[in-house]
Amino acid sequence: MKKNITILAISLASLLHAQAPMSASELTPKDPLAFRKDSLAVANDISFSHFSVFLEGGEIYPMGRLMDAVENALYGGIGIRYTYWENVDGIVMFQYTYFKPHADIKYDGAHQFMGRVGADWKWRLIRPVVIGGGFTCSWARADVEKFNWFEKGGSLTDNETEFGWYARISLPVFRFKEYSAGFHVMWEQLWTLPKRSNMLSAGVTFERSIW
Repeated sequence: MKKNITILAISLASLLHAQAPMSASELTPKDPLAFRKDSLAVANDISFSHFSVFLEGGEIYPMGRLMDAVENALYGGIGIRYTYWENVDGIVMFQYTYFKPHADIKYDGAHQFMGRVGADWKWRLIRPVVIGGGFTCSWARADVEKFNWFEKGGSLTDNETEFGWYARISLPVFRFKEYSAGFHVMWEQLWTLPKRSNMLSAGVTFERSIW
């Protein structure tokens, strides 16, 4: 008898619990990304919070011994900018230039492709001026089909790759909604041997914010 009463009591308790109304927290499905709504987490996690693409164009001025080898040249390029840290943007750039050699070189010119990875620092004390720097990879090839490798400038007939660094100053002068434009000046050094190769460039930047 006692056993039957015990089983009946347990069954009744289970039934009442199943029919009890659920709380609001139990009815609301849990959001697996709820942590992203935390204000502190959002404030501290700003990487890639902004992303933009830009086009650049200007003129390169060879310095030092390069002045005797090639003439000033126009360049064009494309790049991306993204938020990395507070007041620091990551930069990736690609650029093309066609250098015309001086008369004592017996081919028409040289193609140069540049790739750069670096960062821009928006220092509050000098705003709106932005300073930046990073690493450079240069690929160059002479614009010629056949050429004696041992003649002057012959090394460029077989693809020459160099690495180096750059330092850059940018000045935004125009901004409208997601568009902006400005000027920049850059100093670049390639670690060629036996001497370094240096170039100064100046141009304009047109940028569009994606988000």
